[in-house]
Amino acid sequence: MTFFDTAEAYGPGANEELVGEALEPLRDRAVIATKFGFKDGHAGAGLDSRHERIRRVAENSLKRLKIDRIDLFYQHRVDPSVPIEEVAGTVKELIREGKVKHFGLSEAGVDVIRRAHSVQPVAAVQSEYSLWWREPEEKVLPLLEELGIGFVPFSPLGKGFLTGVIDADTKFDKSDFRNTVPRFTAEARTANEALVEMVRGVAARNNATPAQIALAWLLSRKPWIVPIPGTTKPHRLEENIGAASVQLTSEDLLVIEDALSKITVQGARYSADRQKLVSR
Repeated sequence: MTFFDTAEAYGPGANEELVGEALEPLRDRAVIATKFGFKDGHAGAGLDSRHERIRRVAENSLKRLKIDRIDLFYQHRVDPSVPIEEVAGTVKELIREGKVKHFGLSEAGVDVIRRAHSVQPVAAVQSEYSLWWREPEEKVLPLLEELGIGFVPFSPLGKGFLTGVIDADTKFDKSDFRNTVPRFTAEARTANEALVEMVRGVAARNNATPAQIALAWLLSRKPWIVPIPGTTKPHRLEENIGAASVQLTSEDLLVIEDALSKITVQGARYSADRQKLVSR
């Protein structure tokens, strides 16, 4: 596991400092991605992808991460007030200056991806993708394959639901983001249990955990898809790493596909306010 994902908005800044400290002795073995795009680094403060803001974020991130070049610099969310061509142009300048190696986009739609790519090649696009959120398959993944762009699925475990440890009775901490997600109401969790039961069945046949099956499924989709599961527990990290050794058979994949065609996941993935930050 060599790819680490962080952002100015995580903390804000605190997570970059932790990542920088942890990876400083291993810099030559790690790929570090971080992001810009929110006012003053606060996700709740609104969007800001102006030229001067991007450059300021880059300089601050370099310091916090203790590196001399950002491997992958994402726009965290598309800013409708700043043309994507200007954003791509600013990152292009940073690449020429040696401060950034690759340009990425997060939660961007196909039009934005094409326009950005025409100014500065996009190396990776990050969006949610998992067994219970497959929308990227409709338009985004075909475009990425056409343009030779990598895909980085976040929430590959369905924000924890696909691990099988969450049910209708699970109580989340008051600060937990999932309290605002329609897909995590008690009613939706009950309705979506059928998906987890299917994953459990495949896991049992492969001597694996549900989380490992969810990640192995993503890894089987395309060689240029790299999921980024997150956890706060070392044993879950080890479990996630183990997914790389799980080889799903063609029969497994057919079972999964057949089940998914019959299961309708209940509940929107974002609240209405947060959905506005997703580019189309």
